[in-house]
Amino acid sequence: MRDPQAVTGGGAAHRLGLPGKEPESARRCKDKAATRQALADAGLDVVHARILEPGQPPTFDLFPAVVKPRDGVASEDAYLVTDADELTRRVSEIRCRRPDAPLVVEEYLPGDVRTHDTLGDTATLAVLGGWRTTLGPPPTFTELCLEWAPAAPATAERLRAQLDVLGVRFGPCHTEFVVHRERPRLIEVNDRLIGDRMDLVLAELLDVPLFEYVIRLHLGESVADLGLPDPATIEQTARVEYVCADRGGTLVAAPGPVDAVRDGVRLGCRPLRAIGTTAERTGTNRDYLAVVHAIGPDPDAVSRALVEFRAGLDWVIAT
Repeated sequence: MRDPQAVTGGGAAHRLGLPGKEPESARRCKDKAATRQALADAGLDVVHARILEPGQPPTFDLFPAVVKPRDGVASEDAYLVTDADELTRRVSEIRCRRPDAPLVVEEYLPGDVRTHDTLGDTATLAVLGGWRTTLGPPPTFTELCLEWAPAAPATAERLRAQLDVLGVRFGPCHTEFVVHRERPRLIEVNDRLIGDRMDLVLAELLDVPLFEYVIRLHLGESVADLGLPDPATIEQTARVEYVCADRGGTLVAAPGPVDAVRDGVRLGCRPLRAIGTTAERTGTNRDYLAVVHAIGPDPDAVSRALVEFRAGLDWVIAT
């Protein structure tokens, strides 16, 4: 039987005497229920939640609520439910696709969804920045747009306390949270860089070789060696938008990679689905056709440039 530590990046690094993530911390962050329990045990937050093991009846007593796989990714099979009947229906749908997956039902945390992105070594956790997220309509949680918005110092300090409890330290980490009743409440913690090409936009915005920095940490360098910029000192801002399929079908026309500069704003478009691909609409990040972004001196200039840029791009889906 395989040792669970042996199949995690952190476990392999520790066995070889190399810097890496702590395996127990990585497992705690991956398991959304374990994340909640660790914060509750430390007295930092309590989110009403219940684990539904395979075959267990879907009961819960606080609505609205969110039901999702305990170890899910990409907002897949994550739904907002407003009552017990809707919860029962969604759980039945999810179990048709994931019969052996434990599910989490938890209270819905209202507020703007934000990100907090960090990079650490074994002793230091540095903040890379953060984003304000715009979601699509419920009941799913598709990310449509992200705008540069690093957390205020007081919020960042409270987030740091929660990440410390979870053991988050080494390497990149992408945390999602909402500010509810004037305090940050974690949605999930991901032991990786922010995804869906946001990592590349972040590297361009900060003007640093972000992936090189991650490798250098694994080679034994410290965060101090990297010379990361303070997010509060970044004089540019950025906006990222996802082009989503509005229906299932075959993508028959789409722009390729595009780069442009308009009025001092750097613009980019990168395909996320190849022409000829046929797919159903899922209501998740897997509906993305492309990502477009703008980096410039202020939010208004960035928004204007991105609207004009998108107006010249077309995606066509044949059903």
